[in-house]
Amino acid sequence: MNTRTRDLRREDLHASVSLPVMDTMNFLNEITHRYPEAISFAPGRPYDGFFDVEQIFTYIRRYLDHLAAGGDSPARIRDVLFQYGPTAGLIRELIAASLREDEGIDVPVESVVVTAGCQEAMFLVLRALMADRDDVLLLTSPCYVGITGAARVLGVEVAAVPEREDGLAREDIETVVKEQVAAGRRPRAIYVTPDHSNPSGVTMSLQARRELLDLAERHDLLIVEDSPYRLVSAGTRLPTLKSLDRNRRVVHLGSFSKTVFPGARVGFAVADQVVGAAEGRDGLLADELVKIKSMVTVNTSSLGQAAIAGALLQHSGRITDLNAGPAAYYADTMRTTLDRLARELPADRRARLGVRWNEPRGGFFLTLRVPFRADNEALGRSARDFGVIWTPMSYFYPEGGGDHAIRLSTSYLTRADIETGVSRLAEFIEAEATTGGDGLSGSRRSV
Repeated sequence: MNTRTRDLRREDLHASVSLPVMDTMNFLNEITHRYPEAISFAPGRPYDGFFDVEQIFTYIRRYLDHLAAGGDSPARIRDVLFQYGPTAGLIRELIAASLREDEGIDVPVESVVVTAGCQEAMFLVLRALMADRDDVLLLTSPCYVGITGAARVLGVEVAAVPEREDGLAREDIETVVKEQVAAGRRPRAIYVTPDHSNPSGVTMSLQARRELLDLAERHDLLIVEDSPYRLVSAGTRLPTLKSLDRNRRVVHLGSFSKTVFPGARVGFAVADQVVGAAEGRDGLLADELVKIKSMVTVNTSSLGQAAIAGALLQHSGRITDLNAGPAAYYADTMRTTLDRLARELPADRRARLGVRWNEPRGGFFLTLRVPFRADNEALGRSARDFGVIWTPMSYFYPEGGGDHAIRLSTSYLTRADIETGVSRLAEFIEAEATTGGDGLSGSRRSV
């Protein structure tokens, strides 16, 4: 690369491409490719064992039969699959019905916008809401890198609110809001993942949810709620913020990547907020998102939507029924991981090493505190010398932090891989604690 003539300078490109957050996933992919035999706790992906290629055709056929039963002609059905579709989405009615059935979220069909995955929904919402250079987005810290990256690409200012063991605390949010106002900025919205958050695995308590809604009302904040792990988690679920929302304070984001399959790339935004217009023609925030989407992706893949629609129809809109098996599997992998950690790092050993972890009740992730700097260099040693890969938690802190913590994803592995992987991880932690992170001694394995 260095021998080629340079056509562009990095400093002449948008500043976001040079931010560390933009390279995090690339580095993980590089490590995984370099050490293919290592056991990886890095990817937050659904377990492959639940996918069946033939199921895609079954789902699409189920949707086409649904259209035919509704009176659509063969020509119309052909156009649905092959032509550009409506920007707002083909399957809004089915998604709205599923939200009522599964989540107790009752909103007009017109408030649903079908997007190319949840990531596009984040971009649309941020672009619509952040109108002024002084508008600021509040984020949890740690936080999903997708929303942080989207904000950076769009030039949106962010302010971090520290996450506690039961989510966000009212007093912490109040403090950040007051700081931003004092600095001449307008806190516009707050992004949260209330259920089994990525990366920490923390779930917001019911009291904290009610307090957040009250605080949003008092400070004229919108809440951007993202909960991709709810319906793949076993046990009783707390209500979504949107189902508790009585004053249209919550923009609810959703995705079928975890609940059906990621390859469909279908997500959605529920934006039922009423937008007043100077000419007196009020509309919904969803209408404004559709305008932006028409200039970004034009429309979401019709084939992807057809597959998701078929899955919804086949299970009468109840994604919880579709995910009964996966939810039980993920509960087992989480429990297996926690049990194996306790076995490999019993109380006396972890006290000596200074190790501790949380115990999420669902989702894909848990957080492990370690006595050394858990950075890319440590990750490289872990993959190379011990055959185990994880994610540095520092990736997820918008304003710095998390240097002595790692994220473990429990969703993508089998029990056997988890047990072997946690054993290797314990060896790695012992070696790092012993050598001070210089990688000069300790157990080594060939992978």
